Amino acid sequence: MNFVQKLKNCHDEGVTIAFLGDSVTHGCFEIGVDDPQSGYAQIFADTLRYLFPKTTVRTVNAGISGDHARNGAKRVAEDVVRHAPDLTVVCYGLNDCGESEIYAARYVRALGEIFDQLRACGSEIIFMTPNMMNTYVDENMIAAEFLSFAQGTMTRQNAGVFDAHLNAAKALCREKGVPVCDCYAIWKSLAENGVDTTALLCNRINHPSREMHKVFAYELVKTLMTEA
Repeated sequence: MNFVQKLKNCHDEGVTIAFLGDSVTHGCFEIGVDDPQSGYAQIFADTLRYLFPKTTVRTVNAGISGDHARNGAKRVAEDVVRHAPDLTVVCYGLNDCGESEIYAARYVRALGEIFDQLRACGSEIIFMTPNMMNTYVDENMIAAEFLSFAQGTMTRQNAGVFDAHLNAAKALCREKGVPVCDCYAIWKSLAENGVDTTALLCNRINHPSREMHKVFAYELVKTLMTEA
């Protein structure tokens, strides 16, 4: 990726990384707790600052709680493009997942619009797949007002609906030549090997723990260097 060359050589002008996504990108953890400093965006940027200490790394966190790709396509110009990012990490899916194929088609179409706008402004792109949602309803951890929501996310996760959405998104990335940081595949592998992935969610629904944000950041660095 040209972005790695900029990290190596653009000491004076520095680089700008934007992050476009939902509550996970913003840095939401337990219900009502925002902690962007512990989120993957901050950890990723700090890691690059450590690896390339001569280059200034600026960040734009355009993650919004409850956001989905359709809204991301509407706001990417104002929230991301105007900052002229050298690299944009896009992570959507948790709030896009619905029961029918219509939802998946709408999700992929919106992602395509986001990618096209970012490419037009000269930004490199990494699409990062999100974490798994809950596979069971933990009534001891989930507030009563969120139990119905948790039932729905559990159903879509266990029925393979979320998998179908993300497989369609990855197919779009292959078509458009967008590198994929496939964190979802890591979560699936953990689940297949007996790890309780729901316990890795702070809200027991869809917000990964601070430790799992570190995994996201590590995988982003690995993807960046692999694609270089």
